[in-house]
Amino acid sequence: MLAARRLLRPAGLRPTPVRPSGWWFDLALLAGFAALTGLLAAGVLLDLDEAVSDWCVDHRVAVAYWLARAFNFLGNGGPLTLICLGIAVWLAVRARTARPVLPVVAAFLLTGIAILPIKLWTDRAAPNSTLPDAVDLFNTLPPGEYSRSYPSGHMVNTVVWYGVLALLLAPWLAAGVRRWLRFAPPVIVFVTTVYLNFHWLTDSVAGVLLGVALDRLLARAPWDGNRSAAVSRGSDQLGSGQLEGGQRRHGG
Repeated sequence: MLAARRLLRPAGLRPTPVRPSGWWFDLALLAGFAALTGLLAAGVLLDLDEAVSDWCVDHRVAVAYWLARAFNFLGNGGPLTLICLGIAVWLAVRARTARPVLPVVAAFLLTGIAILPIKLWTDRAAPNSTLPDAVDLFNTLPPGEYSRSYPSGHMVNTVVWYGVLALLLAPWLAAGVRRWLRFAPPVIVFVTTVYLNFHWLTDSVAGVLLGVALDRLLARAPWDGNRSAAVSRGSDQLGSGQLEGGQRRHGG
């Protein structure tokens, strides 16, 4: 039995520690997402969504609107993917290993697989819709009506991609800067997405729950083979082992 375990888990390929440790928090996130979806399907919290949406419309001023539009671009998945890919390719070339590219590919696949099927299944219109039942989940929307509001892809992308970005830039960023990079953009995108009526409040809450679960899954992966001491200290240290090796070879 011990020999079999060693074959299944080679030495040095252990999951990277995350905080809070253990899988209980991941299960709590997924349970929260399932519970929120169930409550919305039962008609609970729909009045809250509509009340928040109406408040945002009633308190919309030009300056706040355009500032929100500008800051909301922080959650655009396309540019975030390209930025992370560019950094990862540069690290891979410098260190002569494909490992920095792996979390970028994994994040791209995971977000697509996790978000799109749920959006198609729940069939929810956006707050800007003029339909009387736009707030409902599992709707039957007419052709041409936007029906992919739940969960918020903006929020999932923001949580996941800034996590990947923090991992890639870890060798150059202090711990405090990495924390700001991971937490500030999701907060900004959450507020602006709801204020602009791009998503219902519960869309964004669901996006956070799903995004954090995916982020923790990505952070656990031993992208660096657990070979560097920096990686074994936590999930924010991805790439330092590859980069250090590249610097020694290139004299950087």
